[in-house]
Amino acid sequence: MQNPTKVLDYDRTKLMFYVNVFVKTMLFVTFAVAIIFEPEGAQGKGMEFRAPAFLGSAILVPILAIKRKWVPFPHTADALLAAPFLLDAFANVAGFYESFNVTDDILHLVNWILLVSAFHAFRFRNVHHRKDALLLGYGIGGLAIIWWEGFEWVLSTDGPLEGTGLELGYTDTVGDLILSSSGGLLGSIIAIYLLGPKFNKS
Repeated sequence: MQNPTKVLDYDRTKLMFYVNVFVKTMLFVTFAVAIIFEPEGAQGKGMEFRAPAFLGSAILVPILAIKRKWVPFPHTADALLAAPFLLDAFANVAGFYESFNVTDDILHLVNWILLVSAFHAFRFRNVHHRKDALLLGYGIGGLAIIWWEGFEWVLSTDGPLEGTGLELGYTDTVGDLILSSSGGLLGSIIAIYLLGPKFNKS
């Protein structure tokens, strides 16, 4: 039986299986290096506190997939969901945030492309049309960055838990909102084309 959406084709390939395994392995290795060896770039970043949430992204989908008996296994969505956490952790360990000022801006754009693509990779496994997909993905991306900025504010020196050392500025926050929401829109467009229905033009 032919799969109605492209993402189901990808989920059945060995290549996507290996990509998923690679992303997960690198995520765990990156955190192991950050916590055990404490490279300069990871110092003061609270990597041990990030670990549960970041590594949780790597085990959430397998738990759900086993419990709900998803066939085929959602390797595409699984890898896309974990990838932004890998990129952020790796950038910290490698010291990119300190060495390249544009790192934060680039990752806000790229990571939201990946996150919204992960949303569509899940959605297109069961939804076989494109109706409202663009705006729905764009909205999910917008909500995600609003809540992310709220989370950062809570931990910032200006938030209710002041004194944690995270300093944010109005310009930085607005820039992150624009970049991430733009990444959400791009991710929605890309995912609809690469992961969506094969035949339905609606």
